[in-house]
Amino acid sequence: MSILVVSGTGTEIGKTVVTSAVAAAAVAAGRSVAVLKPAQTGVGPDEPGDAAEAVRLAGPAVTARELARYPEPLAPDTAARRAGLATLAPSDIAKAARELSLHHDLVLVEGAGGLLVRFDEAGHTLADAAVLLSAPVLVVAAAGLGTLNSTTLTAEALRARGLTALGVVVGSWPAAPDLACRCNLADLPRSAGVPLLGAIPEGAGSLPPGDFRTQSPTWLAPRLNGTWSPTSFLTTWTPPPFNPGPTAT
Repeated sequence: MSILVVSGTGTEIGKTVVTSAVAAAAVAAGRSVAVLKPAQTGVGPDEPGDAAEAVRLAGPAVTARELARYPEPLAPDTAARRAGLATLAPSDIAKAARELSLHHDLVLVEGAGGLLVRFDEAGHTLADAAVLLSAPVLVVAAAGLGTLNSTTLTAEALRARGLTALGVVVGSWPAAPDLACRCNLADLPRSAGVPLLGAIPEGAGSLPPGDFRTQSPTWLAPRLNGTWSPTSFLTTWTPPPFNPGPTAT
């Protein structure tokens, strides 16, 4: 696996932090890593974007590249049209990823929003770029209520396009998970049909970069160069027995 596409079941669920953790774990394993952000939205010309954040967290050994930047926090196609800027085609993304893969052991392509967010006027998406690259897709999912549906839909969309879902990583695991979060851990792999490959602690992106790099492998499964065990994690967060409450008399 030299190119891995990182997508999410929606926006603001931790894609950048997961991408950074995967990059940090790979670097710790001795691999050279590049992070490609095809379309960055919602930031100004001189503001750091998601690719720069990945370098900040994962370390200066990581190469960052951004293909297009749009000022409004919207889907790339919409943001480009409103700003009068050129859109991105899947071939642009695939070309950039292949070029980076010539000089790096692992290229992480981080999408914008969910898998089927439009990149151009023709309705092309991150999935189309993944098809051109024949690359597996890592799905970043939320922990709480509603994630079974959105994650399963994403996995079904991948399979319908002949793409491989490498697995699911929970983008932000709460310090005090509620019942839905704890049940979802076991239910996500069954519902989506893909393995659970990690859980990033809530607030991990706010850690000092040195601590982030040291801890990243402990949040990810061996498939992602980590040491995290889904079996141990599931055991730790096994839901409590059903309690029907007091019985009416």
